[in-house]
Amino acid sequence: MSEQEKPRLQLLRGVVHPWHHDIFGHMNVRHYAPFFDDATFHLYSAMGVGIAQVLQEHGVHIVTAKAETNFLQELTAGDIFLIDGAVERLGTKSCTHHLRMIHTETGLVHATYGLTEVFFDPKTRRSAPMPDAVREKMARHLV
Repeated sequence: MSEQEKPRLQLLRGVVHPWHHDIFGHMNVRHYAPFFDDATFHLYSAMGVGIAQVLQEHGVHIVTAKAETNFLQELTAGDIFLIDGAVERLGTKSCTHHLRMIHTETGLVHATYGLTEVFFDPKTRRSAPMPDAVREKMARHLV
């Protein structure tokens, strides 16, 4: 299986409600962030990298250094979507993920989310090397 054929992890399913709308009649940009943020927590779990477990076993956790949302097509009340994701890059102390918000019925990609996260030592308040055991699990989902 080529890198591009690797299946992406399904992370979250949601529905757009009327209270997500702005004055223009579509989901406001402020509501994308919580959906993508929740999906990111599921991403680690789906890769077998429990965030609490990483802190307990390796003394580090993950912090977001950069998040970029690209809005491709509007969503409106009643639209149902799923968010999938994969690892895009693995560095020595950081990683980048790519998530997509896809309309469940049409298959259209409505938004993408690029996320750079840094492994962080809460005692020193500095970046830390990615633990090898974590890297090994995340590498399986590298696209």
